[in-house]
Amino acid sequence: MTTSAPVIEPGEIRTRAEIREVLGGSPQGGICPSEAKRTVVLFSDIKSGESYGYRDGWLAEEDDLGPIFTYTGAGARGDQTFGGLYGKGNSAVLDHAARGRTLHLFIAEGRVPGSGTRTHRYVGAFRVDESEPYQLRQAPDEQQTDRSVIVFRLRPTGPVFRSEAHMLPKARATRPIFFRAREATRLARAQRRQRSQQRNPTPEDAAALRRDELSESYEDHLAAVGHSVGHLQVEVKDKTSTLISDLYDESDNTLYGTAESTSREAMRSVLAQLLDLSRYIRTMEHDQPLRLMVLSPELPDGDIQALLEEHDVGVIYRDEAGGFSELQSAGPASGRTGAPFPCAECPAARA
Repeated sequence: MTTSAPVIEPGEIRTRAEIREVLGGSPQGGICPSEAKRTVVLFSDIKSGESYGYRDGWLAEEDDLGPIFTYTGAGARGDQTFGGLYGKGNSAVLDHAARGRTLHLFIAEGRVPGSGTRTHRYVGAFRVDESEPYQLRQAPDEQQTDRSVIVFRLRPTGPVFRSEAHMLPKARATRPIFFRAREATRLARAQRRQRSQQRNPTPEDAAALRRDELSESYEDHLAAVGHSVGHLQVEVKDKTSTLISDLYDESDNTLYGTAESTSREAMRSVLAQLLDLSRYIRTMEHDQPLRLMVLSPELPDGDIQALLEEHDVGVIYRDEAGGFSELQSAGPASGRTGAPFPCAECPAARA
C-alpha cells in the first residue's frame, strides 16, 4: 500500500515544523532555500515588516499577465545585495528557476493557541517576473537609516490565496523621492551580466545588458564632473505600484531614459516612460526646469529626432570618439517650469 506525499494547499495554516516537513527550509529566517526539496520558501510578516522597511503585499494594479505580489529581500541593515551572507538568500530567490527550485510564499498568521509557536498561511507557488524580476527602492532600515532594498515581483504559477488584508495600501499622495543607489545599482547590473553569461541569453537579456552598459558609462561620466546622480522613486496617489526611473541628475534636474538601440520601437518605449514619469515629478522643487533626455547608443535618425523634439525631449548619444554628445531639444516647450505639454489642450487630448 502506498500513501501520497503530504501537500499544503493555498489558504491552509501551518507551523514552521510542518512546513519544513513538506517543503524544506530552515527553522528561522525569511528566505529559506532547500537543496533536498529543491525549493525556496519565503516567509513574510506584513504587520511587523514595515519597521524594517519591508512592504510586502499584492499590487492592486494587474497587468496583462495577471497579479503580482511584491516581496522585500533579506538584509535588515545597509543596502541589500545579491552577495554576502544575506545576499545568498536574495540570489536564491532570483535564480530559483535556473537552479531547478520552486518558490513558495507564506504570510505570518498568528500563534498556536496556548503556545508561542507561530503559524503561517500558505499563499501559493510563485516565480519571479521574467521581464522585471525586482526593483531597487529606497526604504529605512531597522535604525531608520535610508538604504537600498530589493523588492521582488512575484507571479503566481497556480492557485493562490488572496486576501484584502494582504493587499498593499494605496499611496495617499503622489510623492517623488530622489535616492542614490550607485553601489547597489552597479552590483545589480553585475549580477545581471553574470546571470546572462551562465545561460543562453535571450534578446531581452541582450537589450538589458546594452542598457546597463550605457547607463553605467554615462553615470560614471556625470559623477566624474561632480554631478549628483541617482534615481527617482515615485509613489502615485491611489496606486500601490511604485515607479522607478532610469538615471536622474539632481544637479541640473534632468531625467534620463535609456534606450538599447535607435530603433523606432526602442525610442517610442523610452519616450513613453519619460512622458509618464515627468507628469509626477514636475512638482519637485528645483531651481532649474525639468529636462527630459534619451540616453542613446548613437544619434537617432532625423525622423526620430523630430519625434523627440515634438515632445521637448533631447538626446545624449555615443559619438564616434566613444564619448558622449548632446542634441538638446529646441522644441516650443523648452524652458517650461510646469506648463502642460504642447498638445495637452488640443481637442484630441480631451476626447
